[in-house]
Amino acid sequence: MNERNLKDLLYQEFARIGKSLSSPKRLEILDLLSQGPKSVEVLSKITTMSVANVSQHLQTLNNARMVKYRKEGNYVIYELADVSISDFINSLHNLSEKQFAQVQQIKQEFLNANMGMAGVSFEELNKRMEKGEVLLLDVRPKEEYENGHIPGAVSIPVEELEEKLSSLPANQDVVAYCRGPYCLMSVEAVELLKSKGIHAYRFEKSVQDWNEFQNQLN
Repeated sequence: MNERNLKDLLYQEFARIGKSLSSPKRLEILDLLSQGPKSVEVLSKITTMSVANVSQHLQTLNNARMVKYRKEGNYVIYELADVSISDFINSLHNLSEKQFAQVQQIKQEFLNANMGMAGVSFEELNKRMEKGEVLLLDVRPKEEYENGHIPGAVSIPVEELEEKLSSLPANQDVVAYCRGPYCLMSVEAVELLKSKGIHAYRFEKSVQDWNEFQNQLN
């Protein structure tokens, strides 16, 4: 095998990954699976696609070795094939924001940037958590929290937040986070908390972002 043939074969294999990422819906599915394993039915509900369409996208991702699956009773549970895929998807987001101005514009509109909602930085959150000044709320579904969360965070899924407001401490600010900057669950949570007179802030980063930040500190 000469060098040309070797390169052709290698890049043909590399392209398999690229082809599997050519669908916006498949990118969304990978984003969701980076939060933890999910059944086809759960992915169908979140993405508002039919079970058949989700299954078809998952098959494409499985053929590219981006996901793997197992059976639990009547359900098929999918997860990322390797933790490095989550890092890869995060890098893709960052590159897209850097290369395309419209990504930043869409992001700002998506998050209703003009609503006056205050955010919090890595450094500020870390400092205030160490001092016990804030309660960190993970408003994702419980199974995502159980799969991985920011240390010290309390799990209250956004749909349960209103009925559990009385359990929140009266002397602490609240910081809510969910799946990252493109997720609106934390926005909804902060809106609710502020409407009840609670000092609340949004942390737009994800668990993966937090872990990366901690690794940099160490």
